[in-house]
Amino acid sequence: MNKDKTNRRNSARLRRRAFLRGATAGLVLCLSMTAGSGVARADGGMLALVHTQAAGDNGPVDSMIARLQDLAEETGMTARAIYAQDPATYETIFRTLGDAGASVIVTTFAEVGAPVKALAPQYPGTKWIQLYADPIEPALPNVATISYDYHLGCYLSGVFGALMSETGKIGYVGGASLPTLNADLNAMKAGALSVNPDIKVLSAFAGSFQDPAKGQEIATQMYTEGADFIQTDAAATDGGIIAAANEADGRMVSAISPAQYRLGPATVATLVSLDFGQSLYNEVSRAMADGWTGGHVSTGLGTGVIDFIASPVFAEEGPEAQVSRIEEIWPEVEAIKQQIMEGTVEVPFDTTL
Repeated sequence: MNKDKTNRRNSARLRRRAFLRGATAGLVLCLSMTAGSGVARADGGMLALVHTQAAGDNGPVDSMIARLQDLAEETGMTARAIYAQDPATYETIFRTLGDAGASVIVTTFAEVGAPVKALAPQYPGTKWIQLYADPIEPALPNVATISYDYHLGCYLSGVFGALMSETGKIGYVGGASLPTLNADLNAMKAGALSVNPDIKVLSAFAGSFQDPAKGQEIATQMYTEGADFIQTDAAATDGGIIAAANEADGRMVSAISPAQYRLGPATVATLVSLDFGQSLYNEVSRAMADGWTGGHVSTGLGTGVIDFIASPVFAEEGPEAQVSRIEEIWPEVEAIKQQIMEGTVEVPFDTTL
């Protein structure tokens, strides 16, 4: 990949999450793991998560909070999970945590980039980790930024969908037409066409990452038009897509989080998994080790964070014919995954539609 393409990729990657920031004024502090309404100095050290999307999403935020608690229990440190709903409060929250002596502050998505860059030098004793972030230039020694190659999993989803489809039509539903989601869609198409040049990929964007009703409407139309497999890429909107799959036999869906298995035990066949909780755990563990310095980390397949996986719940509760077909084609999917990791298959990062 040439330098220009890499720069395009890095700058585009994060805009999808900026779209999700809360618009409601006011500060909401949700101290998930501790009692009390203030942030006091923690004698044993503090691990803080400042998340800009609400908990209860069956996905990224819930998984990050759970893994933060795991780290706190393993290290004996205090954990704070803080919901920063209003961008106007970001700086105040970060200053409060820095003044309280936080050992590590983890925060999420592109919109927090400017306050992190401004404040981290003022708190050199605190290690800062920004998940789903562009690189900071020049790099700061106490800040790590993390990006994710989610489109690689979407390529594999396209391969899987094309091999599984009995109708010759599969679908993709994204939250909004943003550069990284466009890349996810294009990668899915490329994967599908690589194994079936006659496959048709239907696509749509819901215009929201938090509208299950719209997701259900779009997915129902795709299934009605003949799609028998849909890849979700729409956060909370995914719930409606899964609901549409549950309405008739023969429909499959690929989601993002194991928490979604229970929403469609006989329809959620696979995940393009982006495990934010595991990413948080990995990066905080590294930050707490001797010799850590900041910088940028690009996370792809083979890291335990991004993957394309078959649902073990679907294997038990899905239609017998589909379960058998998955067992038949899975070695081919795994072989292509290995080729991607080895670099013999290059997945396009194409943000144009």
